[in-house]
Amino acid sequence: MNTHNPKDFRPNDFRPNDFRDRVRRSDDNSARFDRIALTVRTLSSNALFQGEHEIGIEHHGALYRLKITRQGKLILNK
Repeated sequence: MNTHNPKDFRPNDFRPNDFRDRVRRSDDNSARFDRIALTVRTLSSNALFQGEHEIGIEHHGALYRLKITRQGKLILNK
């Protein structure tokens, strides 16, 4: 049984993946890091899988398989 909890290893200032650290240069040429919100198109897995446990994704002529495991995780295979 897997008892690993990823939340235990997140820093206190963890932000979801829609934020990225970016370097901005001000007029005096000094660099600083800012949090900039990035818009990411988001789909629910229910809408994507539509009741199935596996879907195919064609990408640049190759077929990838995206599967939901028995534990509810996602696996992508080529």
